[in-house]
Amino acid sequence: MNQLITVTFLLAFLLPVSIAAAPADEKRLNEVAERGAHVMPFDLEKTVHVFTKTESGGIQKVTVKNISDQEQVSLIRTHLSEIANEFKQGNFSSPEKIHGGDMPGLAELKAANPGEIKIEYKVLPIGAQIGYSSESPQLIHAIHRWFDAQLSDHARHAEPGQPHQHPPSK
Repeated sequence: MNQLITVTFLLAFLLPVSIAAAPADEKRLNEVAERGAHVMPFDLEKTVHVFTKTESGGIQKVTVKNISDQEQVSLIRTHLSEIANEFKQGNFSSPEKIHGGDMPGLAELKAANPGEIKIEYKVLPIGAQIGYSSESPQLIHAIHRWFDAQLSDHARHAEPGQPHQHPPSK
Protein backbone atom coordinates (compact mmCIF):
# COMPACT_ATOMS: atom_id res chain seq x y z
CA MET A 1 0.00 0.00 0.00
CA ASN A 2 2.84 2.41 0.84
CA GLN A 3 4.40 1.76 -2.57
CA LEU A 4 1.13 2.65 -4.28
CA ILE A 5 0.91 5.91 -2.33
CA THR A 6 4.53 6.73 -3.19
CA VAL A 7 4.01 6.03 -6.91
CA THR A 8 0.78 8.03 -6.95
CA PHE A 9 2.54 10.93 -5.21
CA LEU A 10 5.44 10.88 -7.66
CA LEU A 11 3.15 10.74 -10.68
CA ALA A 12 0.96 13.54 -9.37
CA PHE A 13 3.87 15.89 -8.81
CA LEU A 14 6.56 14.89 -11.30
CA LEU A 15 4.60 13.92 -14.39
CA PRO A 16 3.04 17.37 -15.00
CA VAL A 17 6.50 18.96 -14.85
CA SER A 18 7.97 16.59 -17.40
CA ILE A 19 4.99 16.91 -19.75
CA ALA A 20 4.96 20.70 -19.51
CA ALA A 21 8.61 20.95 -20.56
CA ALA A 22 8.71 18.16 -23.15
CA PRO A 23 10.92 19.06 -26.11
CA ALA A 24 9.24 20.37 -29.21
CA ASP A 25 9.51 18.25 -32.36
CA GLU A 26 12.68 18.48 -34.44
CA LYS A 27 11.15 20.81 -37.03
CA ARG A 28 10.06 23.28 -34.33
CA LEU A 29 13.45 23.06 -32.56
CA ASN A 30 15.21 23.88 -35.82
CA GLU A 31 12.85 26.80 -36.60
CA VAL A 32 13.25 28.29 -33.11
CA ALA A 33 17.04 27.94 -33.24
CA GLU A 34 17.12 29.66 -36.65
CA ARG A 35 14.89 32.55 -35.52
CA GLY A 36 16.81 32.76 -32.24
CA ALA A 37 20.07 33.29 -34.12
CA HIS A 38 18.58 36.52 -35.52
CA VAL A 39 17.53 37.80 -32.08
CA MET A 40 20.16 36.45 -29.67
CA PRO A 41 23.72 37.51 -30.52
CA PHE A 42 25.43 34.68 -28.63
CA ASP A 43 26.02 31.18 -29.99
CA LEU A 44 23.40 28.72 -28.72
CA GLU A 45 25.87 25.84 -29.13
CA LYS A 46 28.30 27.55 -26.75
CA THR A 47 25.74 28.52 -24.10
CA VAL A 48 22.96 27.08 -21.98
CA HIS A 49 19.67 28.59 -20.83
CA VAL A 50 18.45 27.58 -17.37
CA PHE A 51 14.85 28.33 -16.41
CA THR A 52 14.11 28.03 -12.69
CA LYS A 53 10.56 28.51 -11.47
CA THR A 54 10.18 30.18 -8.08
CA GLU A 55 7.21 30.76 -5.80
CA SER A 56 7.01 34.36 -7.01
CA GLY A 57 7.98 33.89 -10.68
CA GLY A 58 11.29 32.61 -11.97
CA ILE A 59 14.93 33.08 -12.85
CA GLN A 60 16.27 32.82 -16.39
CA LYS A 61 20.04 32.28 -16.61
CA VAL A 62 22.21 32.14 -19.69
CA THR A 63 25.77 30.95 -19.15
CA VAL A 64 28.68 29.79 -21.25
CA LYS A 65 29.71 26.16 -21.47
CA ASN A 66 33.41 27.11 -21.65
CA ILE A 67 34.25 29.48 -18.78
CA SER A 68 37.14 31.01 -20.72
CA ASP A 69 34.86 32.15 -23.58
CA GLN A 70 34.67 35.83 -22.62
CA GLU A 71 33.29 36.85 -26.02
CA GLN A 72 30.15 34.78 -25.41
CA VAL A 73 29.93 36.04 -21.80
CA SER A 74 29.93 39.61 -23.09
CA LEU A 75 27.29 38.84 -25.74
CA ILE A 76 25.06 37.15 -23.14
CA ARG A 77 25.33 40.10 -20.75
CA THR A 78 24.58 42.67 -23.45
CA HIS A 79 21.56 40.76 -24.72
CA LEU A 80 20.04 39.98 -21.34
CA SER A 81 20.55 43.55 -20.16
CA GLU A 82 18.80 44.86 -23.29
CA ILE A 83 15.85 42.49 -23.09
CA ALA A 84 15.44 43.07 -19.34
CA ASN A 85 15.05 46.78 -20.11
CA GLU A 86 12.59 45.97 -22.92
CA PHE A 87 10.59 43.68 -20.61
CA LYS A 88 10.40 46.41 -17.95
CA GLN A 89 8.68 48.55 -20.60
CA GLY A 90 6.23 45.75 -21.43
CA ASN A 91 8.03 45.02 -24.70
CA PHE A 92 8.20 41.24 -25.18
CA SER A 93 8.82 41.40 -28.92
CA SER A 94 12.12 39.47 -28.77
CA PRO A 95 10.61 36.22 -27.45
CA GLU A 96 7.64 36.75 -29.75
CA LYS A 97 10.00 36.89 -32.77
CA ILE A 98 11.60 33.62 -31.70
CA HIS A 99 8.62 31.64 -30.38
CA GLY A 100 5.59 33.27 -32.01
CA GLY A 101 2.75 35.38 -30.68
CA ASP A 102 0.82 32.40 -29.34
CA MET A 103 3.60 31.40 -26.93
CA PRO A 104 2.04 30.24 -23.64
CA GLY A 105 2.08 32.95 -20.96
CA LEU A 106 3.26 35.69 -23.32
CA ALA A 107 -0.09 37.45 -23.77
CA GLU A 108 -0.49 37.77 -20.00
CA LEU A 109 3.03 39.14 -19.60
CA LYS A 110 2.46 41.68 -22.37
CA ALA A 111 -0.85 42.76 -20.81
CA ALA A 112 0.59 43.27 -17.31
CA ASN A 113 0.41 46.77 -15.91
CA PRO A 114 3.71 48.59 -15.24
CA GLY A 115 5.19 47.38 -11.97
CA GLU A 116 3.09 44.19 -11.78
CA ILE A 117 6.14 42.14 -12.77
CA LYS A 118 9.44 42.98 -11.12
CA ILE A 119 12.30 42.33 -13.54
CA GLU A 120 15.89 42.27 -12.26
CA TYR A 121 18.99 41.88 -14.40
CA LYS A 122 22.10 40.46 -12.73
CA VAL A 123 25.62 39.79 -14.00
CA LEU A 124 26.96 36.30 -13.29
CA PRO A 125 30.63 35.23 -13.47
CA ILE A 126 29.97 33.23 -16.67
CA GLY A 127 26.90 34.99 -18.07
CA ALA A 128 23.85 36.81 -16.73
CA GLN A 129 20.34 36.26 -15.45
CA ILE A 130 16.96 37.92 -15.32
CA GLY A 131 14.69 37.44 -12.33
CA TYR A 132 10.94 37.76 -12.73
CA SER A 133 8.61 38.15 -9.75
CA SER A 134 5.05 39.19 -9.12
CA GLU A 135 2.48 39.18 -6.36
CA SER A 136 -0.23 38.24 -8.87
CA PRO A 137 -0.95 34.48 -8.95
CA GLN A 138 -2.08 34.84 -12.57
CA LEU A 139 1.21 36.47 -13.60
CA ILE A 140 3.27 33.93 -11.66
CA HIS A 141 1.39 31.19 -13.51
CA ALA A 142 2.03 33.02 -16.81
CA ILE A 143 5.77 33.22 -16.05
CA HIS A 144 5.81 29.48 -15.31
CA ARG A 145 3.97 28.68 -18.55
CA TRP A 146 6.33 30.98 -20.44
CA PHE A 147 9.34 29.18 -18.92
CA ASP A 148 7.87 25.78 -19.88
CA ALA A 149 7.40 26.97 -23.46
CA GLN A 150 10.99 28.18 -23.63
CA LEU A 151 12.28 24.91 -22.20
CA SER A 152 10.33 23.04 -24.85
CA ASP A 153 11.43 25.30 -27.71
CA HIS A 154 15.09 25.52 -26.63
CA ALA A 155 15.35 21.86 -25.57
CA ARG A 156 18.79 21.40 -27.13
CA HIS A 157 20.14 24.50 -25.41
CA ALA A 158 18.11 24.72 -22.21
CA GLU A 159 17.46 22.93 -18.98
CA PRO A 160 15.15 23.36 -16.01
CA GLY A 161 16.68 24.77 -12.87
CA GLN A 162 16.23 23.30 -9.46
CA PRO A 163 13.12 24.43 -7.58
CA HIS A 164 13.96 27.61 -5.73
CA GLN A 165 12.18 28.83 -2.66
CA HIS A 166 12.69 32.15 -0.97
CA PRO A 167 13.32 32.07 2.76
CA PRO A 168 10.43 33.49 4.78
CA SER A 169 10.83 37.18 5.50
CA LYS A 170 11.47 38.19 9.07
